[in-house]
Amino acid sequence: MVVRGGWEGHAPVAITDLFLPFLRDHGFTVQTSEDLAVYEDAALLAATDLVVQCWSMGEVTPAQSRGLSAAVRAGTGFAGWHGGIVDAFRGDLDYQLVTGGQFLMHPPGFVEHTVHLAPGRDTHPVVGGLRDFRVHTEQYWVATDPAIDVLATTTFPAGEEREAPVVMPAVWTRGHGRGRVFVSTIGHKADDFDVPEVRALTERGLLWAAR
Repeated sequence: MVVRGGWEGHAPVAITDLFLPFLRDHGFTVQTSEDLAVYEDAALLAATDLVVQCWSMGEVTPAQSRGLSAAVRAGTGFAGWHGGIVDAFRGDLDYQLVTGGQFLMHPPGFVEHTVHLAPGRDTHPVVGGLRDFRVHTEQYWVATDPAIDVLATTTFPAGEEREAPVVMPAVWTRGHGRGRVFVSTIGHKADDFDVPEVRALTERGLLWAAR
């Protein structure tokens, strides 16, 4: 199930469309929804192996939030990238317990920066075999749950607001009950996924999260 909508600046339809052929090639029957009411359909979510969400900002109702959280706890995978997953439903704390992180800010414009793979993750199915890489896109500052499994980081340099460099999670996974959750902060624009490592870790993350 691909759930997409919210702020159009993150091109939710165009960018999720990049991954529909990949999902179908890996055996998924893909359904899309541009209505958060799908999160209230318990039977549908129970039959769903993976929810890919690209829904920036916006508001989720308590019933929708409870429905999504319950489905993931029961084993439905949940995955997404950038604002479509960590800049969604800012006022819903239960949703943030599912994702394990929330966007707070990014420096103005696009920033050339390095994504560093976390030490000891060289055999993880999402990032195994990849190396550190450069991207030119938004660099997210996020508040994260200490229980997440950080797979990659970026570093914010020392400057006017920081006395020392700050290492920030950029890609992570977590468990939520029996469900798996994959989050990448990279993906503001479609050509971010032209970077081979970004495309690879995103595709692997979707497969890893699936039931």
